Amino acid sequence: MADMGGVWGAAYRGVGRLLGLLAPLLLRRRLARGREDPARWCEKLGQASLPRPDGRLVWLHAVGLGEVLALRALITRLGAADPSLNFLVTCSSRNAADVFARNLPPRCQHQFAPLDCPQFVTKFLDHWQPDLIIWSEQDIWPGVILAARARAVPQVLINARMDARSFTRRHALRALYAPALRALQMIDAQDAATAQHLQALGAGDVTVSGSLKPAGPPLAVDAGELSCVTQQIQGRTVWLAASSHPNDEAEALAAQAAWGRGCHLLIIAPRDITRADAIAAQAQAQGLNFMRRSQGTPTADTDVWIADSYGEMGLWYSLAEFALIGGGFGTTGGHNPWEAVQLDAAVLHGPDVANFRADYAALDGAGAARVLAPGELAKSAPTRQACADQVQRARACAQTASAAIDAQAARLIHLIGGR
Repeated sequence: MADMGGVWGAAYRGVGRLLGLLAPLLLRRRLARGREDPARWCEKLGQASLPRPDGRLVWLHAVGLGEVLALRALITRLGAADPSLNFLVTCSSRNAADVFARNLPPRCQHQFAPLDCPQFVTKFLDHWQPDLIIWSEQDIWPGVILAARARAVPQVLINARMDARSFTRRHALRALYAPALRALQMIDAQDAATAQHLQALGAGDVTVSGSLKPAGPPLAVDAGELSCVTQQIQGRTVWLAASSHPNDEAEALAAQAAWGRGCHLLIIAPRDITRADAIAAQAQAQGLNFMRRSQGTPTADTDVWIADSYGEMGLWYSLAEFALIGGGFGTTGGHNPWEAVQLDAAVLHGPDVANFRADYAALDGAGAARVLAPGELAKSAPTRQACADQVQRARACAQTASAAIDAQAARLIHLIGGR
């Protein structure tokens, strides 16, 4: 790794070595606060908890829940193109790991990514010996990339996304990122702005292939649970505030209160379930009856069902006729709309969708999603016909976007073909 950025590279390696000494202590502190998996935290030290499967292995890495779930679309296509391939998916988030385990594609395993420290990276690569490494969206690690290049492992960056703020942060460390980006055999960006940012950081050719998210398979749903809840709420229109934040919940609760009681059931699935108490207090302040998921299924007089559980978004979308996707009211930048589309829930969203600008532009432009101003939703509930029309147009958008993923999978199969 001698070519990694001169003084900056030496500093990066020094910090990596120091972090390697401190990492066990830091991870144990996180473990004590419940932020690490007690059975698996050592995976971040490069200690594998699963055996390597026989045959060729593709390692895919993404940082968080949405990014990891989006990889399923590509894994499905790669697996169909070459049934001999096995897949290893890594991430950093405990929540992402738990949810991905419930949505695991065939021939796929999950581990936590090793910290970018030389001793942990070496241990990880020695065990897994990947034949291809796929980095996704924003999370790339210079030390890992250059260590893998020294082993002649082909690597790519796909589904890349980088806004102006992220670019500014990374540009100060261009001396680190440029050698890592030049070590990649292929870079695909979601949009032209990201491609320009990556090239300004030192990347060579960058293609624009759009997002993986429209092509993803639907989230898993427990059929028995779906049937049980559907019977319990029969006759009511169910709608969802998905991956919500406080500003989104304020909009949803105001609408639920304004529409009158009894006809609609609002499910609130917050981005952070530890906020369930705060949501319950807001519902009570609006004069709405609420129940928590942990208390059972809603009754006839329940206005708000608070999803204080992880890993059930497939169930919530399956129940909902329409969904207010969180992150759009405030400064969060929005969340993934395609999970709703894939389970036939019409998409509503607030004005701030900076993190998914291209996705929402495609949906809004096709009349496949509806953008709301603050307070607008409380004025009238979406009609059943309007929701059905939106879902149909959104499905067409997803089908168009999926074609690019097939072409991308073919390019990746070609890269791994000689190994």
